[in-house]
Amino acid sequence: MVRGERGTLEYADGPRTLREFVETTWAYGDSPFLLDGERRFSYGEFFAAASALAVRLSERYGLRPGDRAVVAMRNLPEWQIAFWAAQLAGLIAVPLDARWSGAALCPVLEDCEPGVLLVDGERLERVGEWARRAGVRTVLFREEGRFPGGAGVQRYEDFPAPDPLAAPPDVEPRPEDDSVILYAAGTKGAVTTHLAQAGAALDARYRAAASALARGALPGTGPVPGHPGHAPVPPSRRVRRRLRGDGRRGHAHARGSGRSGGRGEHSVRPGPHPRNRVQGRHGPRRPAPRR
Repeated sequence: MVRGERGTLEYADGPRTLREFVETTWAYGDSPFLLDGERRFSYGEFFAAASALAVRLSERYGLRPGDRAVVAMRNLPEWQIAFWAAQLAGLIAVPLDARWSGAALCPVLEDCEPGVLLVDGERLERVGEWARRAGVRTVLFREEGRFPGGAGVQRYEDFPAPDPLAAPPDVEPRPEDDSVILYAAGTKGAVTTHLAQAGAALDARYRAAASALARGALPGTGPVPGHPGHAPVPPSRRVRRRLRGDGRRGHAHARGSGRSGGRGEHSVRPGPHPRNRVQGRHGPRRPAPRR
């Protein structure tokens, strides 16, 4: 990691925008990416679908970088297509909680002023009236119930099949450009940049590499987790020596007392990280002293 021009810590290598991040998926081709029951999406199929939708949003809908695209649907493979299509088009994605009612969704829509709604059938029933009043175009994924029709609503399943060789729109967002707006309760959204989101995506890889180094392994050389041939990586000789120690090195594990405000108890077990802090009810606790 290095300190960037603004004084914040940044990853020295890797993608600096979400568009750069998702473009790397094209190289994985026919490898499985999304599974939904019997349905399967490869990386290539996913990238082609996201690119085709991004082109439609830019060329047919006339959206430009910086415009907002709301993504509101349940946990579907199409959620990924919709979100990443927005990034490939240079739009600001606004993912909304699928559990929210229409009364909770509509004030957020008023606040973020989207240029398009990417929703499933259940969410369309909650925000369809708002979209008609505001004149906002809507793409419907997974039609459920009665299709409302109208010039402002188009079914995703009616779009032409994606061309696997077609490119996404020719836009290049900057790392400091806004990429996502996140809403919790209320209408105050948190805006994050491409650089922040790309860094969050890389964080899991950074921590996995740090964990491999801590156990004496070379990052990226172990079996793929979840693969049939996956087996735990044996600890290094240094770690094995510490695990066989006489208890002089250990780390604390907190056990709550079950009473509100209680300090809990600590037990000390041998382990390779004696200086780890343990999160308790009132913040981090210091590890138990060495014996």
